[in-house]
Amino acid sequence: MVVGRPYGDVNQLIARSDRVFAALQWEDLREALDAHPRIGERAVGDSREAGWSRGEQAAAGGGGDELKQANVDYEDRFGHVFLICATGLTADAILAEAHRRLRNDVAAEREEVREELCKIAALRLVKLAEA
Repeated sequence: MVVGRPYGDVNQLIARSDRVFAALQWEDLREALDAHPRIGERAVGDSREAGWSRGEQAAAGGGGDELKQANVDYEDRFGHVFLICATGLTADAILAEAHRRLRNDVAAEREEVREELCKIAALRLVKLAEA
C-alpha cells in the first residue's frame, strides 16, 4: 500500500487495497483472520481497530446462542473464525450467511473470506481517509 502512494482519492486507495488482497496467499489472509474477534463477540481494548470492530459488529450481538453455535460449527469445519463484513447486517442475516457458508468447500470459503476481508478493509480505509 505504501509503494503506491500518494493516492489521488479514497477510491484509488481502495482499488489498490483490492489488488493487494487479490495477490495475498492464504497464509497472509489467515494472519489477518487471526486478528479478528469471533462474530458476535466484542473486540477488547482501546485501539482504533477494536472500536471499529465493535461498531461494525453492533447488530451481531443479538445472535445469541445460535450465532455462538454457528461460530463453533464454522471453526470446527474450517479451522478459523467466521469472518463477515457485518456492517449494516442484522443478526439474522449474519446467522443465515454463516449457515450458507458452512456448506462451502474449503477453496470456495477461502475466496469468500478474501472478499469479506476486502470489504472490511475498504470500510476502514474510508474511515481513515475521513479522520
